[in-house]
Amino acid sequence: MSVLIKNGRIVTADEDFVADVFVEGEIVSLIGKNLQVKADKTIDATGKLVMPGGIDPHVHLDMPFMGTFSSDNYATGTSAALFGGTTMVIDFVLQKQGKSLYHALEEWQGRSNGKAACDYSFHMAVTDFNESTKAEITKMVNDEGITSFKTFMAYKGALMIDDRQMVGLMQEVKKQGGMVTVHATNGDMIDFLVAKHRAEGKLAPLYHYLSQPEITEAEASGRFSDMAYYTGVPAYIVHMTCEGALNQVRRVAARNQKMYGETCIQYLILDASLYEQNFEGAKWVMSPPLRQKKDQEALWGGINQGSVQVVATDHCPFKWEQKLMGKDDFSKIPNGAPGIEHRMELLFSEGVNKGRISLNKFVEITSTNAAKIFGMFPKKGCVAVGSDADIMIFDPNEEHTLSAKTHHMNVDYSGYEGWKLKGKVKSVLMRGQVAIENNQINVKPGYGKFVKRNKINGII
Repeated sequence: MSVLIKNGRIVTADEDFVADVFVEGEIVSLIGKNLQVKADKTIDATGKLVMPGGIDPHVHLDMPFMGTFSSDNYATGTSAALFGGTTMVIDFVLQKQGKSLYHALEEWQGRSNGKAACDYSFHMAVTDFNESTKAEITKMVNDEGITSFKTFMAYKGALMIDDRQMVGLMQEVKKQGGMVTVHATNGDMIDFLVAKHRAEGKLAPLYHYLSQPEITEAEASGRFSDMAYYTGVPAYIVHMTCEGALNQVRRVAARNQKMYGETCIQYLILDASLYEQNFEGAKWVMSPPLRQKKDQEALWGGINQGSVQVVATDHCPFKWEQKLMGKDDFSKIPNGAPGIEHRMELLFSEGVNKGRISLNKFVEITSTNAAKIFGMFPKKGCVAVGSDADIMIFDPNEEHTLSAKTHHMNVDYSGYEGWKLKGKVKSVLMRGQVAIENNQINVKPGYGKFVKRNKINGII
C-alpha cells in the first residue's frame, strides 16, 4: 500500500518545514513539496503537524508484580499506545532469581508473540548476576538484539542486586556493547521507612510517598553513576523524579561520562499533594512516587539543558480492585499507573503549548533520542527517506478532555480524569499502514514486530 500525506508541517528533532510525505510499503519513499505521485490513499494534513511516531522505552505490559499482573496486556497496551501516537514500546523482561535470562525471555515472548499492535523491543532486567547469567549477556546482545540491561537498587528479595553484582554486570555489558539502566532508589533505606511507618500504624497511601524521600533516589543515582563511571559502561537512569537525582546526572557531565536520564510524564505535571486524598491517592502509588512542584521545575529545566533526554511513562496500570489489595496497608498497593495513551498529548499540551519546550524538543524527547540511545536510529525516531513509516499526524489546535470513559487502556480510572488538553492525535501510520484514523484502530494484534536493536556506544 502507498500513502501520500499532503501539505503537513513536518517536524523532526532538528527540522520544521511544510511538505508532502510519500510512503511505499513500510518505509518513507519521498519527501518534498507538491509531490506528483499516485498513491493508494491520500491524507490531507493541511494545518497539522507530521511527526515521528512516539517511542516509549519504559512500559510494563502483562507484568507479574505484588501478587497480581499489570492490567494491560500486549494487545490492549500497544493498541492504546497507537491511539496516543506511540508506535513503538520497550518492555522489561524480568529475570527470576535463580533462573536464567533465557527462561525469562521465553516467558515474555509467550506473552508478546503475535499480540502486539505496534512494534516493540525488550530490556533485560537482571536480578541474579552470576557466572551463568554472565555467559548469557553476549547471546542477548548478538543473537536477540537485546542491548540494554535493567537493574534494581530496590525490591530486596525479588529484583534488587547488590553493588558487587552491579559492577560485575556493568563490566560484562560494556565488553559486549550494551547499556546498563537502573531503577535508582536506596532499597534498604526505603524498607526501613516502610517498616517504621507500618509499626506506627501509618498505613494510608501518603506513607508510600513518605517512605521514599528524595534522598533515597538521589543517593542511589549518585552511587550508580559512580559505579558506571568506574566501569565505563554507557548508563541510563530510568524514571527520574526529583532535583536530587537530576543533580547527580548534572554532576557526572563534568567528567564527560556517558550517562543519560529519563523522566516520565507524570513527574512533570503531577505532584505529591495527590497522596493526601485518603485512599483515592492509591491511584498514583508508583515507585518512585510523585514529588514536589520544585522537582517539576527542575525536570523541565533538565530537559531544556539536555540533562534529561527522554520522557517515557513507566506505564504499569492496575484496576481499582487490584489497588484495593492495599486498602488497609499502603505497602500492599500494587505500584504503578496508566499513561501509555496520554504521554504525547499531555506533553504537547503542558510542554509545547505552555512554552516550556520547543516543538523540536518535543520530538527529540518523545521519539528521536530513545531511538538513538537504544540502537534503532534512523530506522525509528525520524521522518526521513528510508526510515520506517511510523508517523503521527497531530492537530495542534483541537481541544479535548481526558477520561477513563474514553481512553483505550485496560484500566477503570484515569490519573488525569477531566484534564483539558489542546492538541490531539488524528492519524497514525505504523510501518506504512494507517493504524489510527477517525478514532478507530485499523491494525490487529500481531501487526507489531519485535525490533532487534544495535549495539550501544553511548553516543547520540
